[in-house]
Amino acid sequence: MSSERPTAEELRQGMTVEIVQDDADPESEDTEPIIGEVGTVYGDEPEGARVKLKSGVVGHVQSVAPDE
Repeated sequence: MSSERPTAEELRQGMTVEIVQDDADPESEDTEPIIGEVGTVYGDEPEGARVKLKSGVVGHVQSVAPDE
């Protein structure tokens, strides 16, 4: 995987990712990324791959969390 945002094709259910929630203001510096496990991958969009986390939060993937 590249250092850029992962594509929907690169994502798999259960991967831990960092997302920006759909209803978050992308221009706000206060927007906190959310880390969680991928439940459903919807597809690629200009803002990044759109996913639903197992917690139910929907957003665009910014990065894949490093393995611990």
